[in-house]
Amino acid sequence: MIPSPLPGAPQLAYRDDALHLEDVALADLARSHGTPLYVYSKAAMLGALAAYQRGFAGREVQICYAMKANSTLGVLQLFARAGCGFDIVSGGELRRVLAAGGEAAKVIFSGVGKTQAEMREALAAGIGCFNVESEAEIDVLDAVAREMGAVAPISIRVNPNVDPKTHPYISTGLKGNKFGVAHERAVAVYQHAAALPGLRVLGIDCHIGSQITEETPYLDAMDRVLDLVAAIEAQGIRLHHIDFGGGLGIDYQGDTPPAADALWTRLLARLDARGYGQRKLLIEPGRSLVGNAGVCLTEVLYNKPGESKNFCIVDAAMNDLPRPAMYQAYHAIVPLRLPAAGAATTTVDVVGPVCESGDWLGRDRVLSVRPGDHLAVLSAGAYCMSMASNYNSRGRGAEVLVDGAVAHLIRQRETSEDQMRGERLPD
Repeated sequence: MIPSPLPGAPQLAYRDDALHLEDVALADLARSHGTPLYVYSKAAMLGALAAYQRGFAGREVQICYAMKANSTLGVLQLFARAGCGFDIVSGGELRRVLAAGGEAAKVIFSGVGKTQAEMREALAAGIGCFNVESEAEIDVLDAVAREMGAVAPISIRVNPNVDPKTHPYISTGLKGNKFGVAHERAVAVYQHAAALPGLRVLGIDCHIGSQITEETPYLDAMDRVLDLVAAIEAQGIRLHHIDFGGGLGIDYQGDTPPAADALWTRLLARLDARGYGQRKLLIEPGRSLVGNAGVCLTEVLYNKPGESKNFCIVDAAMNDLPRPAMYQAYHAIVPLRLPAAGAATTTVDVVGPVCESGDWLGRDRVLSVRPGDHLAVLSAGAYCMSMASNYNSRGRGAEVLVDGAVAHLIRQRETSEDQMRGERLPD
């Protein structure tokens, strides 16, 4: 069954029964570049960013794209040119930002396991801020900075113990999660950090999870963070910015998250009411900027009837689209060309060729397809290519960025030679 409207609309639509992204027929891209193939809409990404920019009009806000959602250089360049900073979680991500033309001063380095080598690299590059996630990390970063004759700018990520009401694997703000400093320890940790000569305390950070579709968790987290700001500043530690993270969800299956501009209008009203409306803000959206901007194209290989299940076997797999296997996540799956009126349909599980029972892309989908037809897996712009792997020695797919009627190849398809480069036989 074809969802209406399609997630990602208005950039994704059928014209004369052929699925288009912006002004490009996706079937043409499948033929010219092969499958599996990731395709992204420039207009959709910039449109999602514009919603945040509207919500922050007149405020001092730095939007840092959380690049773990999609770290392809062509995507990073687009956001860098739009004025974004970047939220990174590794040295490799920092190198990607710089290669794409991003500014080191607009980089926020998050993550619970920064190595000393990554700290040195980030300090040498002149990043804007480290989001520190533990007391142990504070002491190590102080020592590394002093060894380099530098001062590391930091904010401390606090864990507000707020339920984001999302999948447990992508919840990050509860007591049982590995992220951040416990709310109850925050003031003492700030006092310790402020006394260290290798650190400069800039702000406070909070991120409660991903694919959040309600505003209440954000409001609850904001109140808890602002309570801490007051308590920390009462100890004489001035916080120059407040970082509220990201996590806003997208529409995968009729999900109705608040629009970014509407959400932030309400959050800013709460911020004003608490007396912090003029404070510099940082936010780190990822999925909400790229998720619905992308599709993954795949070719039907076989239809396989079974006693209890029918299978549509395609050439994309769990290594290309990991979210269903990891989170039992839903992605809409639609044909690149609408079937003829009255065409027979079958309820199928759409599965890939990888040798795992968990290699499925969609359960119980109603489709009318034959071998050689092409399908689009929707909402594939986030946490698909960035989490793709070479399992079963499968090469990762090519990527295309669509800009109006123009399609730019931004990543070539990975070959076996690419995969084996760097390997050595022992004799």
